[in-house]
Amino acid sequence: MTDIDKTAGPKDTPPAGAEAIKAIPVRHYGRYVTAVIAIAVLFAIIYAFAQGKINWHAVPDYFFDDRIMTGVGKTLLLTVLSMLIGIVGGIVLAVMRLSKNPVTSAIAWFYIWFFRGTPVLVQLFLWFNLGLVFEYINLMPIYKDYWSSFMTPLLTALLGLGLNEAAYMAEICRAGLLAVDEGQTEAAHALGMSHGKTLRRVVIPQAMRVIVPPTGNEVINMLKTTSLVAAVQFSELFRYAQDIGQNSGAPVEMYFLAAAWYLIMTSVLSVGQYYLERYYARGSSRTLPPTPWQKVKKNLTTFSSRKATA
Repeated sequence: MTDIDKTAGPKDTPPAGAEAIKAIPVRHYGRYVTAVIAIAVLFAIIYAFAQGKINWHAVPDYFFDDRIMTGVGKTLLLTVLSMLIGIVGGIVLAVMRLSKNPVTSAIAWFYIWFFRGTPVLVQLFLWFNLGLVFEYINLMPIYKDYWSSFMTPLLTALLGLGLNEAAYMAEICRAGLLAVDEGQTEAAHALGMSHGKTLRRVVIPQAMRVIVPPTGNEVINMLKTTSLVAAVQFSELFRYAQDIGQNSGAPVEMYFLAAAWYLIMTSVLSVGQYYLERYYARGSSRTLPPTPWQKVKKNLTTFSSRKATA
């Protein structure tokens, strides 16, 4: 009896006398045309800026000025503190919104509705001018002073940015909590865990995978939104750049300088966001996507092996 080789398959090599198929790649002429047009537009924009009446030498002259560096530090500090207020407030509001208590749920809904429905700049001015309503801030034996003395530019900036951010973080946290299967909560309750412990130990760690990406976007957006606090007399990067521009006679150049620093800071935050998302994706993906450095290393290895083969 003849044994049949079940593992045998079609041969990779064509049979003798047969002509090998020559694959011809499809040419995408539209891609070439759009690439040429895009490069031409880019060079036209660069040429226009190069020919403009802008003193580009003023940008490197003031790039590491003491006032600019102070503004960068205050911008980062304001971003961190405002986001802490926003994240803590957002978690509390999200839990209140999901509560079965109709009063707390309604209060959270009203807060989110108000702060998401009014511009940040308007909120900053409202906090700054609430002395028309509350002449004094009176905390009995702890603290008592005029509202104008109590509401400093820094406190105005923190309240305006942080409380506004809490409304957006509340919806982000609520979406993350709802993304966790209800069976996880039921299983935790069956094991005797309280509602608070279930949130801390079971629900929130799983919800982080959904919460982290939009939160990273909110941090980057907060960094840029801090430029609005110049309107309430708080000095940060944009305010210092304005002052230097008025004193040096190069206001437009200082705007470009501020934009360059914002790009640097947002780029660093974007890298941090990428690795943080990658960290929390470990539980949902068996194979994590390669990092930018791993991609570069792989491409260099492939290029070297091809060169050695040739």
